Amino acid sequence: METKNILIIEDDEEIIELIEINVEHLDYDLDTAVDGEAGLEKAQNGRYDLIILDLMLPGLDGLEICKRLRSENDNTPILMLTAKSEEFDKVLGLELGADDYLTKPFSIRELLARIKANLRRVEVDKQENTRQTGRDDLSIGELSIEPDKRKVTISGRAVSVTPKEFELLHLFAANPGKAFSRNELLEQVWGYQFEGYDHTVNSHINRLRNKIEKDPSDPTYLKTVWGVGYRFAEPEEIEK
Repeated sequence: METKNILIIEDDEEIIELIEINVEHLDYDLDTAVDGEAGLEKAQNGRYDLIILDLMLPGLDGLEICKRLRSENDNTPILMLTAKSEEFDKVLGLELGADDYLTKPFSIRELLARIKANLRRVEVDKQENTRQTGRDDLSIGELSIEPDKRKVTISGRAVSVTPKEFELLHLFAANPGKAFSRNELLEQVWGYQFEGYDHTVNSHINRLRNKIEKDPSDPTYLKTVWGVGYRFAEPEEIEK
């Protein structure tokens, strides 16, 4: 199995040491940074399979790091560590493109489970991409989705999307007309029961609409189903 590279951006050296001790028997290479600026620089210049990112850091905080990485089209999975008192920031982190979160204090067993789950999801995506190469491309109106390349274009123009935005869009486009509740989307795309985080889905939908819709207030592709959630338009609804 290929060694996985994990970057830990955390200013609590006891937590870093705890993680190091408990993953040393696993096939992971760990790199660390104890402040925001150093962590961002390592994330930008290194090749990592997962970033474990503390929310509160000296210098740049975790939200800003997450925001900058996603704005640079860095789609490395991010597991954000938060404190119980940081509920709003935790939600904002998910909305800015973090893939998962864990609330302090956490058990090492739970942390290891989340690390493995996020790395496994990356492997599944790679395997799916390999199997789907040259197949299952979707073309709907002016929108094109290439699963093997994880590429989205609208009217021939490439659209930059985060991993979660891509997964949402592909799920919708592969099931035209099917209405998904917010809880269904959270479970299928995020892989966990994020109870109470419906607005995380709303934020991702809004960002996708801003990227692919000519008029986000009157969307062609991503339709709201009032009282339920969202659905992708059926072919006859979309004018080419």
